[in-house]
Amino acid sequence: MVAFVISVFYTEVKAQQIDPAILKSQWKASWITVPGINDKGYGVYYFRKQVELASKPGKFVIHVSADNRYKLYVNEKLVSLGPASGDIAHWNFEMVDIAPYLISGKNIIAAQVWNEGDWRPEAQISLRTGFILQGSAEAAILNTDTTWKCIADNSYSPLAVKTQAYHVAGPGIMIDMHTVSKNWQNTYMDDTKWNSAKLISPGVPKNMNGEDVSTNAWLLQPSVLPQMELTYQRLAALRRATGAKVTAGFPAQKKQVIIPANTTATILLDQGFLTNAYPTIAFGGGKGGAVSLTYAEALYTKFPMKGNRNEVDGKIIIGRMDSVISDGTVGQQFTPFSWRTYRYLQLRITTKSEALTIDDVYGTFIGYPFKLNASIKADNPDITKIMEIGWRTARLNAVETYMDCPYYEQLQYIGDTRIQAMVSLYNSGDDKLIRNALNNMDNSRQPEGVTLSRHPSKTPQYIPTFSLWYLGMLHDYWMYGKDEAFVKDKLPGERQVLSFFKKYQQLPGRPTAIASR
Repeated sequence: MVAFVISVFYTEVKAQQIDPAILKSQWKASWITVPGINDKGYGVYYFRKQVELASKPGKFVIHVSADNRYKLYVNEKLVSLGPASGDIAHWNFEMVDIAPYLISGKNIIAAQVWNEGDWRPEAQISLRTGFILQGSAEAAILNTDTTWKCIADNSYSPLAVKTQAYHVAGPGIMIDMHTVSKNWQNTYMDDTKWNSAKLISPGVPKNMNGEDVSTNAWLLQPSVLPQMELTYQRLAALRRATGAKVTAGFPAQKKQVIIPANTTATILLDQGFLTNAYPTIAFGGGKGGAVSLTYAEALYTKFPMKGNRNEVDGKIIIGRMDSVISDGTVGQQFTPFSWRTYRYLQLRITTKSEALTIDDVYGTFIGYPFKLNASIKADNPDITKIMEIGWRTARLNAVETYMDCPYYEQLQYIGDTRIQAMVSLYNSGDDKLIRNALNNMDNSRQPEGVTLSRHPSKTPQYIPTFSLWYLGMLHDYWMYGKDEAFVKDKLPGERQVLSFFKKYQQLPGRPTAIASR
């Protein structure tokens, strides 16, 4: 089994009071990495720690982060994924009470950490590959140091997205199951031949008291967001298939599909609507064969023409793709480490001398855990349908940040975000993602006073009028939000933005010849 199995029983950890020492003092834990790697390049890594507990604890709080990202398991159960998107000077950590997952006796804490290097999404800022975990009280026995074991998984490589569109959401994955590190999160796995972790530097909180801080370090702050929603989601329908007989009921039901030896088969699956999800394919046999998964919002007649999104006849799929080489064993499984956006998912299976069996294909929806509290009553049923479509769109564009679109860019532009914030307030009332967005934009402010047009983003982009839109969003939150003190805290930055524009003001007040930065 590879990557991770997303449990439908994944539960959000309730908010905890953060230990003041975590926020104000240098951490006892150090950032760690794998010895001998290119720490700015593409790579997938595993970290493990074994601890013996005399009894099951009632509370066991940890603080965890990574660069680029991580998935954390305790005794084979997924307990956290993150960190929430930020920048080097505002690097988020997640706080988790892992006590419910611990047992008396041997416990294994394991993390998958990945860095997509130059291939990483535009929204992913990075310093270097690293992982850090700091425990509170008795949980300090888990602090990351050289007692942690680690290994690089060289079976992964990036797969370029072949499209003429502006796609900056990251690459696909090529993975060879012959060489993948199996069972890395399992309690029985023998890690004695793994490396001891290499120390980078101690964890440094953003607001550390009375000490000099290296600028070449992640400045850690607690995430203000809850853990994301993860919901099991089956694909709805088979739209077409060639080269194989597809079992009735697949993919809406868990059914096996057998691809004969020496065959190339193509199976087009339809979710029925656009989704953000971790796709999972379980399969076996087919040694040396390949399975590719291609994801699309709609099919094309000829790029860039799509036409009716419901129609597939005579159309082709173009989009982000993952590709898996089978090692021939039973019980193989692939889930990409980052989520995909799709309505259509096409499987292309090429077998050699062995048949390959698809055991299951499904998704796990991910999104900010908004709850729809608004409703509408109308005589016209189309109005209700518009409400449904609108809310789905709003949810698709909200994960750890608001996004302009989940498929192509996944970038938080203030122009889009101001509108999305009002949609969130009116339909849900949950303001945490709004506050996070306002923090992001304030954090993007440049020495001249103007904000970036989008943030987080590894490539600074300036649209000066978007800084004024940020002020408008701040005013919206003052009018419709819950926290006047939060708005007051942003006023110094607001004045800097206005000061920037004042330099370009002419009579009767209109700006002229605004510099891009």
